[in-house]
Amino acid sequence: MILKISNYKVAVLAVVMALLWAPITMAQNVPSPKEVYGFNVGDDYKLADYAQIEDYLNKLDATSNRVQKIEIGTTVLGRKMYVFFISSEENLKQLDKWKDISTKLARVQVDEEEALRLSEEGKAIVWIDGGMHSTELAHGQMTSELAYTLATSESTEMKKIRENVITLLMPVMNPDGLDIVVDWYKKNLGTAYETSRPPILYHYYMGHDNNRDWFMNTMPETYNVTKILYNEWYPQIVYNHHQSSPSWTKISLPPYADPVNPKIHPAITAAVSEVGSAMTKRFSLENMPGAIADNFYTMFWNGGGRTVPYYHNMIGILTETGHTTPTPRFYDPKKLPKTVAGGTPTDGTDIMYPDPWKGGESHFRDAVDYMLTATWATLDLAADRKSNYLHNIYKMGASAIEKAKTEGPYAYVIGKDQWDSFESVNLVNVLLRGGIEVEKATKSFEVNDTKYEAGSYVIYGGQAFRPYLMDLLEKQNYPTRFQYPGGPPDTPYDLAGWTLPLQMGVAVDRISKEMEISTEKVDGLVPYYEQDAPKKASFGYLLSANTNASVVATNKILKAGGTAYRTKSDLKLGKTTHPAGSYIVSGGTADIDELVATYGLEFIPLSAKPKVELTKIHTPKVGLYKSWVSNMDEGWTRFVMDEYAFETDTLHDRDIQTADLSKYDVLILPSQRVRSLLHGHTTLSMPEKFTGGLGLEGSLALSNYVKNGGTLIAFDEASNFVIEQFGLPLKDATDGASSKQFFIPGSLIKTGFDTSHPLAFGMQDTVAVSFNKSRAFEIIKQRKKGEGGTEDILDAPAPEIEVIANYADKDLLMSGWAMGEKKYIAKKPAMVKAKYGKGSVVLFAFRPQFRAQPRGTYKLIFNTIYEGAAE
Repeated sequence: MILKISNYKVAVLAVVMALLWAPITMAQNVPSPKEVYGFNVGDDYKLADYAQIEDYLNKLDATSNRVQKIEIGTTVLGRKMYVFFISSEENLKQLDKWKDISTKLARVQVDEEEALRLSEEGKAIVWIDGGMHSTELAHGQMTSELAYTLATSESTEMKKIRENVITLLMPVMNPDGLDIVVDWYKKNLGTAYETSRPPILYHYYMGHDNNRDWFMNTMPETYNVTKILYNEWYPQIVYNHHQSSPSWTKISLPPYADPVNPKIHPAITAAVSEVGSAMTKRFSLENMPGAIADNFYTMFWNGGGRTVPYYHNMIGILTETGHTTPTPRFYDPKKLPKTVAGGTPTDGTDIMYPDPWKGGESHFRDAVDYMLTATWATLDLAADRKSNYLHNIYKMGASAIEKAKTEGPYAYVIGKDQWDSFESVNLVNVLLRGGIEVEKATKSFEVNDTKYEAGSYVIYGGQAFRPYLMDLLEKQNYPTRFQYPGGPPDTPYDLAGWTLPLQMGVAVDRISKEMEISTEKVDGLVPYYEQDAPKKASFGYLLSANTNASVVATNKILKAGGTAYRTKSDLKLGKTTHPAGSYIVSGGTADIDELVATYGLEFIPLSAKPKVELTKIHTPKVGLYKSWVSNMDEGWTRFVMDEYAFETDTLHDRDIQTADLSKYDVLILPSQRVRSLLHGHTTLSMPEKFTGGLGLEGSLALSNYVKNGGTLIAFDEASNFVIEQFGLPLKDATDGASSKQFFIPGSLIKTGFDTSHPLAFGMQDTVAVSFNKSRAFEIIKQRKKGEGGTEDILDAPAPEIEVIANYADKDLLMSGWAMGEKKYIAKKPAMVKAKYGKGSVVLFAFRPQFRAQPRGTYKLIFNTIYEGAAE
């Protein structure tokens, strides 16, 4: 019997079969990670470097029409950064549409009726990243499998996710660091140091602080991502993967610990817990024990990858998964502790740890599985509640706008008349990078008897991201919390106070009541204030000591063969008096007009040498100590030196011990514990090449360097090292104070400066300094008491110590939390200069360059360097 089928029916059958087989065919054509890497993600002892990950994800992008790659910029060291959009084929064809809907809702650009319609029509936008902290190795590897599964799986759940969610996947947040750590692991595989960490920072400047840069955006890696999150796509959920789960647990997840910042919309707090509950339920149903919540991480600090979203009405999620290394580990079940994470019982009776892990074999793949499971729980929830999440971000934004009307502020004004206009513009750009809407006054105006020029910046409070705006511009009042009644303080997660105008030395005025101001919206980052090109000068140009911009300009002029001086006293030109410390430069081959345009600097021409005493300075040569104990404070110091064009050499222990240090005008010791500076790593933890510290030999070399005329700078903890090793007549006034008596965990402290001292030239007389469990100094005086009586003896020579700054005598706390500050640091020196032989030691009791945030104290470093470079 012969069956006859028409050509039309054959064609229809072919189309139907093609549609039925398309998913299977596509899955067969799309390579798995194993096919590219040669091993499964999470295999013991196996890691892919960034080139392999980049290669795999490029292949995935090329072979799957459910994946679309965009390049978003490059890293500090020049590696490319990508975001991968993963969704259904139809959704990816309309990315501009989903982006537009997300923008309109997050920015509250439509009315309620339109918002409801768009919420139903739109797709949930979910950001997921891995590879932030490079020594936490699993998440940077896991993202390849996540992308593959999400793009190829035909399960009902994955189809639903692709239909309802646009997943923005950042596979590796720190490509430079990934390669550093992978290379280190491979080199040490099979040795005693297999699971050690590299002896260098795994981000060129920040190291672990690459998750602490999210409101300053100093680094390209941070800003590349910030543009996507807060200026382009506005995801409703931002999920950061990390790996620091408490011992004997598998994963730490929401809900988080108290306190919560009251500026965050309460719906965010509830939504974060909702995501955590979905994760916990999924782990339980999939027989994956060990998920613990309410563990250390809070919702107060602003500045991290998962905390900045809160202030943008986004659900920020952090999970910390155990087992960071591809090397297996065994937990003896017989040694299961009764409690974990500071007191949580392991018997299943705690609501935040209902399904404890009992130990046994632990593998790298376990971490991958827990991360994937937590991610699927998040994406599944987003798919089910996509309209709800879209409408919620709109409602929270609308609520923020309404609150500005009822609670204020109406606006903030950053006027043109500033101590340092360079930093005032930098502050405006910090806000713009973070998605804040900024306006510029087109006409002059007056508020409360204060006049503002046209060109002043006005930031209206009535905007969707009002919580972010207020949190950065106003002081923090961190709640006083103790571990138990009468016990030590409950340490905040990271900082307690970070108010940017205080740190940057910028005047920001709060306008409470509504008023008419003629403004226009600012688009993009703003340039520095325009200055007229200077007239030709016979002798040189005068630059203000008040602005940090003068420093980078001076350094560039010196490098171009120019000359530079600083005035030793006030200089009067016409009706204007320029304070001591002003710079006088002549350009060499430097393009003065370009410096004016780039930095907004006023170059005041001088026809003749001023009739005041001048100090000539040459191009400073700076030596920066870099321990083999990777030190973020060293990285931040190096960043500031590079940003301000100082010629800086990195000096390791051996360099300090054996090199000719006399060629350096200044040596800098970043903040580091005394024991760590002296002894560094031991051979129990690190290959011999990277062991040891400065030791006695290095201490002696530093001592001789200063005695022979050098200048040594020490920040915060390192000041104790110098005091001890040099035998200086100083001590740490906070030494021995119990945390029950004295506690300042990352806050801003009022400090007064002797602005007549050359090391404080250009400073305001009262400044907020960044105090992070820091210290104060006390000058040791001659004792004339013995056996209960007073001895009638001659006075010993007074210590040659100059005090440049003292902590204030009252109202010390400007932002954050402080306890015992009046007793332990009030009126005590915060910065001193001690004569030592022919040279000097300049000690900071705080960190003037902490995370490149306190721009108002940078000048203290610069002044010291220039004094060392004086001729």
